[in-house]
Amino acid sequence: MTTQRDTTAPSAGTYSPAAHQAFLLLRTVFTVAPILFGLDKFVGLLTDWEQYLAPQIDNLIPGTAHQAMLVVGVVEVIAGLLVTVLPRIGGYVVAAWLAGIIVNLLLIGGYYDVALRDFGLLVGALALARLAPPVTLSAVTLPRRRVQNS
Repeated sequence: MTTQRDTTAPSAGTYSPAAHQAFLLLRTVFTVAPILFGLDKFVGLLTDWEQYLAPQIDNLIPGTAHQAMLVVGVVEVIAGLLVTVLPRIGGYVVAAWLAGIIVNLLLIGGYYDVALRDFGLLVGALALARLAPPVTLSAVTLPRRRVQNS
């Protein structure tokens, strides 16, 4: 006796409470974390961020490692805000940013554990982008103009 399972994918319009909850969790973490880490580049409470800049990259960019980390902080804050308003795009931006961080960490060497963690975060950012509805601000409706017949 064989058992047949339905393996067809749900249609694009199908609502799944679990998928929606996963989306909200991912959107929250990929909004808050980049913004907090980005802001910390300016105050340095969590760590000495310059130690995470590969010498090869530091030699390529103008300015000091500290100045580079300030630019990184601005980009991270912008990425977090982008996830807030456009998670479908922001998820891919954060994933690309994490890919750059992974390459940087592999160039340094010795931070393979952090690179592996960031790879997991990259996969989560991709999942966020895939789970994001096409239009996330659909609850906002613009007033329609009334057309008057003359």
